[in-house]
Amino acid sequence: MVTRAEILVLGLTAGVLGSLLGGLMLGVGLGLAVNGAHIGWLLMLPAAPLSGLLGYLLARRLAKQLPQ
Repeated sequence: MVTRAEILVLGLTAGVLGSLLGGLMLGVGLGLAVNGAHIGWLLMLPAAPLSGLLGYLLARRLAKQLPQ
């Protein structure tokens, strides 16, 4: 059974990992795009969806623990 503590840890983990991944991709991509490298846009554009996907994958892993 999933407890409240596990749900809280899931939210904190998803928030921290998502912001780290999205921020890193956004920062590196913006630095490359400002310097004229078009490859930077390939890092900036999917930054937010990929960070959200990370939280979704963590939630699916927690949902597998629920009783059928």
